[in-house]
Amino acid sequence: MASTSDFRNGLIIKFKNDLFSIVEFQHVKPGKGGAFVRTTLKNLKTGRVLENTFRAGEKVDTIRVERKKYQYLYRDGESLVCMDNETYEQMNIPISLFGDGVSYLKESEEIDILFNGSEIITVEIPVFAYLKVVETEPGFKGDTATGAVKPAKLETGVHINVPLFIEEGDLLKVDTRTGAYAERVKS
Repeated sequence: MASTSDFRNGLIIKFKNDLFSIVEFQHVKPGKGGAFVRTTLKNLKTGRVLENTFRAGEKVDTIRVERKKYQYLYRDGESLVCMDNETYEQMNIPISLFGDGVSYLKESEEIDILFNGSEIITVEIPVFAYLKVVETEPGFKGDTATGAVKPAKLETGVHINVPLFIEEGDLLKVDTRTGAYAERVKS
């Protein structure tokens, strides 16, 4: 048990029978009435974000989590095989725990897995992936100011929209949360 005075970014709490991570919080002391804490919470299972207000001093259940580094090795049916970077033990993790960003994950990529005891709470993949373009229409010189986009297939097999000047073989920085092109990277 903890109170709202113990809130910090990244703290895992049990709220409405689900596990949430505190993304942001703000203590508010209005001129009239009691103080309160305004929070932004992220559901660890669904990834959905919600706003909630707690009364100052309100008790909440905190969950002790352990964060471990794993390496994604390969896909095995409906799960991904990952290896603990310290013990080299391998485990199959259901794809559903990875969220939408799993399509941008390359083999040998490092991920974080959050555990509550031996139960996996969530899997965090890197925010940005660096992926090569394997298929796209040819680009044209000077086609940078129009803001037009074209489809491109990346090395993991996922398709995204990229600016017209991107060519096959280019290395791109892609946001795994949104699937959006971020920038072309010099290789």
